[in-house]
Amino acid sequence: MPLLDVQHVKKIYQTRFRTNQVEALKDIHFSVEKGEYVAIMGESGSGKTTLLNILAMLDRPTEGKVWLNHTDTSKLKHKQIATYRREKLGFVFQDFNLLDTLSVKDNILLPLVLSKQPIHEMKARLEEVLAKLGITSLKEKMPYELSGGQQQRVAVARALITKPEILLADEPTGALDSKSASTLLDIFEAISQQGQTILMVTHSTTAASRAKRVLFIRDGILYNQIFRGDKTDRQMFAQISDTLTVMANGGGQV
Repeated sequence: MPLLDVQHVKKIYQTRFRTNQVEALKDIHFSVEKGEYVAIMGESGSGKTTLLNILAMLDRPTEGKVWLNHTDTSKLKHKQIATYRREKLGFVFQDFNLLDTLSVKDNILLPLVLSKQPIHEMKARLEEVLAKLGITSLKEKMPYELSGGQQQRVAVARALITKPEILLADEPTGALDSKSASTLLDIFEAISQQGQTILMVTHSTTAASRAKRVLFIRDGILYNQIFRGDKTDRQMFAQISDTLTVMANGGGQV
């Protein structure tokens, strides 16, 4: 069984007085193997953010199921969800979501503190993830002392310190300059090669071209997907761009 299995997920939102319905997701079905690096693309309103919220267990599907490492997430009780998200999922957001009143070290350690990990385990994991992200020299600094690229690396370190089953990234390069974005994508590629599963929602063709597979969502369905195979980043970029152009022009599946 794959690490992540999304089975015919549908999501319908109703207005306050149930007078109208909005079908954000019509029928999404795909799976992700352990260690895969997958990007999700689509225009605003295509349903990709709704899908990410469901995968993150911030929302529940109207129909369908999401399995993560043999766990049917729809079966989790409300009290179990927070713990499951903290221990099994890592999150990286566009706006970093660091706490300004905590140092870099304490921001990274926060998930382990909340899960009441032993001190010796926290210290060992902290040093490991600081070295992996190249931010050991920053651990005593405050977030406001860092550049955007440094803050995002701290956010990635915080996401990785729990050793999550899957890293969910929502527009992780959206607030970064091109050099910082390239550095972050190099990090994602490196941790992917080390076996970390990554699912990234992005508008950036450059970011998506670094992934091993790209899923395209349009109007709440899976429109197309591209597998890297032996393609270069440049070839991936070109094929993604072509697919986005066809989608924008209302063409059928590529």
